[in-house]
Formats: sequence, structure tokens, C-alpha cells
Amino acid sequence: MTASDKPALRIAGVSHAFGKTQALNDVSLDVVAGRFTALLGVNGAGKTTLFSLITRLYDNISGTIEVSGHDVRREPGPALAQMGVVFQSRSLDMSLTIRQNMRYHAALHGIGRREARRRGDAALERVGLLDRADAKVAALSGGQVRRAEIARALLHDPKLLLLDEATVGLDVQSRRDVLAAVRGLVAEQDVGVLWATHLFDEIEPQDDVVMLHRGSVLARDTAATLAADGTLSDAFLALTGAAPSELVA
Repeated sequence: MTASDKPALRIAGVSHAFGKTQALNDVSLDVVAGRFTALLGVNGAGKTTLFSLITRLYDNISGTIEVSGHDVRREPGPALAQMGVVFQSRSLDMSLTIRQNMRYHAALHGIGRREARRRGDAALERVGLLDRADAKVAALSGGQVRRAEIARALLHDPKLLLLDEATVGLDVQSRRDVLAAVRGLVAEQDVGVLWATHLFDEIEPQDDVVMLHRGSVLARDTAATLAADGTLSDAFLALTGAAPSELVA
């Protein structure tokens, strides 16, 4: 397998516990470059814990996690350099403009001021925010903030984009705008996306889906295949035994 053939993300046999509480149990999945992969699970399924292991906020002591072929434990620098992350909590400095936030992030990656401006403007244009580059983040809508965070995550040209419940708290139109921006990146930039969500309407039939429940992967396939002759939510309920009320945030 050549470097270009390697998946954007490969997770194999990863488990994690907090004391006696097992958060993840033998989790394995791949995210292919140029594909949108939904990590589907109700609150408490282990999605955020998995993201924390991928991004090295926690140390994985079992199994392997590779980003573009780089093991996150043995090669954390190269692995982290290939990923962009948008966590559920907001992380932009609200008192700065979008462009100032982008410049600061670029500096953390060793990107010079002129190149940071070029890359930042290109990323903002991709998410439809170039005309707001000099606006303070505090003046943006929730959906615009999310798109600005996505643009920032793209500054260093990552091969993998991780988004953890990125549309929580947004209105319907803002959710659609954020999803459209991310799906555009998959199509145009060949980025592999892992999109953690509990919302079935954010998933399209052609998407890859990993169903995570109580820390275990119950199924992996396209949404259309998993849904078969019914709906994805029907398939999820059948596999997990979850109550319909659990599917509502």
C-alpha cells in the first residue's frame, strides 16, 4: 500500500476505560479520503472519547490509531499535522476578527504571515465567509462561527477533518449551511471527514456510517445498505435496542 492509498484515518482494536467504566470496547473503523463518514450514536455512546483519543487529548493504551499512515502514539507530530478538528465547544476568540483568529492558528503551525493570509482567505472562501473575514467573531451567527472554525481547521491542509456534534445548538438553516460546507470539502478537496452526530437527518444514503453504542461498533456500511428497506433510525433501534426517546437530543 502506497502513502496515497492509506486511509485518512484507521482505528483498530481501540478500547478505553475511566476507572471501572468502559467507555470504548475494541473499536475499529476506517475513514477513506474523499468520503463523508458519520459516527452515529446517542449521547454517551463514546463519540467524544474516541475523538479525544484520535487527537491525543487522551492516550490510547490499546489498539492503534493512524492518520494518513502515521501512528498517533509513535508519530504524534506528523499525525496531528494531518488532521483538522472542530470540537463541540466553541474555540474561536470572540474578541478577535475571523482573520485574526486564522492568523493566530497559522502561527501555531509555523505558517508565515503572508502564506497565512493566502491560505486563510482560500479557506474562508470555501466556506462562504471571505466577505466577513474582518468581522469580529462576536458579531457572527452560530452557523457562521461554525463555518469559521471549519475554515481555521483547514489552514494547514489536513487530510482528515474531525467534527464532534458540530451542529449542536444551531437552527435548521445553519445546520444545512455547515453540512453543505463540509460536504463540499469532501468533494472538492478530497478530505476524509469523520462527522460525529446523533441526528439521522444529517446523514445521506451514500454516506459511510459507523454505528457506535455503549462504546462498541455495532455496524459499519453505507447508510443506504444499513437502512435496507426501512430507515436508518429503524436499523439503529433494532441493532441497539435503544428507546425512540433516546434518539432525541
